[in-house]
Formats: sequence, C-alpha cells, structure tokens
Amino acid sequence: MTIATAKLSDPTVRAAVTAINAGDRAAFTALLAPGATMSDDGSDRDLHDWIDREIFSSRGHMDVQSESDHGRALVANYSNETWGEMRTAWRFVVENDRISRFETGQA
Repeated sequence: MTIATAKLSDPTVRAAVTAINAGDRAAFTALLAPGATMSDDGSDRDLHDWIDREIFSSRGHMDVQSESDHGRALVANYSNETWGEMRTAWRFVVENDRISRFETGQA
C-alpha cells in the first residue's frame, strides 16, 4: 500500500519526495544543508553526482510504502530509467529543516 506523499509526517522529507517525483532538482537541492552527504548501499557517494545520475537525469520516482522514525525513515518502491524498480530504504537526517545526510539502499 502506497502512502500519499502529502501524508508523509516530516515536512522536509515530504518536500524532498515531492521534488524527486516532480523531477525538480532545484527544489531538492534547496532542501540540502551546506556540506550535506549521502550514502548508497553503505558507501558514501558524491551527493550531487549521485542525485543527478540516480534521480534527476534518469527520472527517479519514489512510491513510499511505509515510514518510521517520525517520517525520517522510509521504505519505498523506487524506480528510474537506469535500474527499473526496486524496493529501497531511505533514512534522512534533518537539521533546521534541511537535509544534512541521507542514506539509501536496497530494502
């Protein structure tokens, strides 16, 4: 069962998922804290290169299946034109309404 993006608990995470699904790189990057970091399957990656390749240039889309940790941990069916669809886990660290780190990987 998919959770509507508008129903996600954390407003910053909700805005991030909205930006991803709209293909709005500017809105997504505006949510990032200075010096934000990320990891994919446990390995730190270059954040801007990764979001361009895995989200925006490949038309990434997230259908959230569940949330926990006050809306900062998600399980989603994530799809893009490169990899197709996969079940993924996302964990966001939010400080002062900005994302300072996110971690994703197969769920």
